[in-house]
Amino acid sequence: MKPINDHIKEKLVILFVGFNPSIRSSELGHHYANPNNRFWRILFEAGLTTRKYEPFEDGELLQLGFGFTNIVQRPTKAADEITKEEYREGRRLLKQKIKQYRPKAVCFVGKGVYQQYSGRKMAPWGIQQESIVPGVMDFVAPSSSGLVRMKMDEIVEIYQQLTKLIHK
Repeated sequence: MKPINDHIKEKLVILFVGFNPSIRSSELGHHYANPNNRFWRILFEAGLTTRKYEPFEDGELLQLGFGFTNIVQRPTKAADEITKEEYREGRRLLKQKIKQYRPKAVCFVGKGVYQQYSGRKMAPWGIQQESIVPGVMDFVAPSSSGLVRMKMDEIVEIYQQLTKLIHK
């Protein structure tokens, strides 16, 4: 399985950070490509995009100021296959990317992603009081995986907070 290229540039509005690519995303070479993943629907329903994009359009979202990366680049079937060493190296590289590219906000697509990045055991949904990289908002959102048991309306409501933040 091959990693997926980051879609990232300087001064993004939002950098979305996932755990790692799914097997399906790796096969297709696009972020959030598993048909059970609700990421693209969530962005649309939360008002972050004006239409529902498809995974193969992930690179086009750079024009909207949205970028994509993962804390770990190795594709797996499930996040529990990621090793401590991979998280440690991923955390270091992710901090470097955030410092270099300085997005307005980093949206962690999954509370566990943020916990691995920050080293914090507790993290509420939404904007975090203290960012890891000064001057860059840290925003914690539910995972878009179809395995998440939260209701879609609840997930969208949390992402709508991000929509409001970026339009301030």
